Amino acid sequence: MSVIGAAHFPEHRGAPSLELIGFSKRFGALAALDNVSVRVAAGAFHALLGENGAGKSTLVKCAMGYYAADEGQILLNGREVEIAHPRQAHALGLGMVYQHFTLVPNMTVLENFVLSRGKLPAVIDWASERRLLGDYFSTTPFSVPLDTPVADLAAGQKQKAEILRQLYLKRNLLILDEPTSVLTPDEADEVLSTLKKLTRDGELTIVTITHKFREVNAFCDTVTVLRRGQLVDTRPTSELDNDMMAEMMVGRRENRVIVEREARPPGKPVLRLEGLSVADHVGQLAVEDLVLEVRAGEIVGVAGVSGNGQRELVETLAGQRHALAGRMLVHGEPYTATRSEMVRHKIACLPEEPLRNACVADMTVAENMALRSFDQPPASPDGVRLRRLPMRDRARRLIEAYRVKTPGPDAPIRALSGGNVQRAVLARELSSEGDLLIVANPCFGLDFAAAAEIRTRIVQARNRGAAILLVSEDLDEILQLSDRIVVMFDGTFALQTDAAQADVGAIGRAMAGH
Repeated sequence: MSVIGAAHFPEHRGAPSLELIGFSKRFGALAALDNVSVRVAAGAFHALLGENGAGKSTLVKCAMGYYAADEGQILLNGREVEIAHPRQAHALGLGMVYQHFTLVPNMTVLENFVLSRGKLPAVIDWASERRLLGDYFSTTPFSVPLDTPVADLAAGQKQKAEILRQLYLKRNLLILDEPTSVLTPDEADEVLSTLKKLTRDGELTIVTITHKFREVNAFCDTVTVLRRGQLVDTRPTSELDNDMMAEMMVGRRENRVIVEREARPPGKPVLRLEGLSVADHVGQLAVEDLVLEVRAGEIVGVAGVSGNGQRELVETLAGQRHALAGRMLVHGEPYTATRSEMVRHKIACLPEEPLRNACVADMTVAENMALRSFDQPPASPDGVRLRRLPMRDRARRLIEAYRVKTPGPDAPIRALSGGNVQRAVLARELSSEGDLLIVANPCFGLDFAAAAEIRTRIVQARNRGAAILLVSEDLDEILQLSDRIVVMFDGTFALQTDAAQADVGAIGRAMAGH
């Protein structure tokens, strides 16, 4: 079979089929992919599932030309093609929408779209480009304001812009990486419903990497599951239920622990916020006059779309940002988030992006697990001398208890996967059995099994009497874990409700500012 390059492939029209045959990829001793074959039918809405490290991202990056596979063939519409660089994938009509936004924040939507084209004139006629793009948007199922800087768009608009840019560039096979992680439920359904219609009309083929079974059941035709770099199966969604998909992803685990939330009245207030106001990194007010109380033995969930002040709130509670006004109290005492206060009040924190915000990347797993206690016995008998053997012994116990996948306690923590960094930090923070736990997006981007285990640990802490502030952009997680729910929009609390009486529609509207 002759291999066709992008320059000689017929112009792509309509939804293509894609077949990846015998893909293998190694990174040193690690077999990220082992003879994986997947066929995506033309016009399919195809889900790609698997645990973190199962090979999903490696597979699609090989298909897009970001990685060079050790072995494997790519068939597009039944004809073998060579894709050695993302530009070749783009020329063949393949595009990718990433988990994190890729548009340039300080440029307008118009500038982002026009400058992303492969060929541009020496002098750009912006008036003409604005008119042409406006005409194009009149034919699309949703649009975004052309002259608005991307930084000023709401999260839902940014995601729509990312998708529209791929369509504008005539990509008719889209790979979506967790496309709804920053959207409200209504926005997620709007975007996925629109894409579903395009697949049904034969205009688009979609491969989506997701961990949300609800979206798989509602929108996907076919499911492919990878586990430890190998293909488990590809089956129609209609033949699967959630338990079957979970078992395909993680294997049969009869001893999987599920901890139920104990029915208990909340105890005394542990954390109080009184008129808390915080500025963002450019001095703009990000959190305004927040009033909140978190009691012992309860989980207060803070729901909201990214960018509404949640990050600044957590950073202030963790001591990474100063408040402009108001005050924080823990156990009735003023709290300024110093290390000594956190130790005295037994405060633990799992921030967003823990490798960046809660670890020293080049230090070992054992050293990072000791960051809270390195100057206390047994790691330090006098607060000055450091004993590494007790640090390693403690790290080994935590690695085993929290199932952290690492070569050992002396491995640099930056070498661990994102999910295992989460586990390592959670092990450090929960091992002291603190009175207050502040958690931000604890399962963001994690697979089904890792997310279930981390949520179980959080519920266990709540059941033993800890007060927990859970900040999450995953509404399903908020609804599953919380005793009370507050919705954060534009730096304020737009809604407060008991979880048992929560109205999902009202929460979604509050998240969108309605």
